[in-house]
Amino acid sequence: MAKLFYGTTPEPITIDDRMLAHVKVVVATKLRRGESFTLSWTHGPNEPVGRSTIWLQPSIPLRFVFESEQPESLDQNLLKRMANDANSSRGLSLDIDMDQQVAAPKPAAGPAQTRQRTAPRSLVRAA
Repeated sequence: MAKLFYGTTPEPITIDDRMLAHVKVVVATKLRRGESFTLSWTHGPNEPVGRSTIWLQPSIPLRFVFESEQPESLDQNLLKRMANDANSSRGLSLDIDMDQQVAAPKPAAGPAQTRQRTAPRSLVRAA
């Protein structure tokens, strides 16, 4: 399990390595732009029952520690979904099924709609 250290709190938030790799990209992109947002998760089995939410902003220190020595492969669809969540008023939630693909049906589009879908400003730029 990977660990996310937030602020000066010595207890880390434990997260699956692959999930944290995706979170790192979204968080780094948002914070690099000076955009603050919330990050929420359901407590693990060794923690009290419940959920936690933290406010992420550029001035609060973060450290990502991965169990694996090799970088995880990133799923672009999952990154886009997570980026959209981080941009929403509910914020980014770690309660996402890693194996679930983004399966939103795509409506038929005319030339103007196709152009709009292929050229949006993407939050996810690089891994």
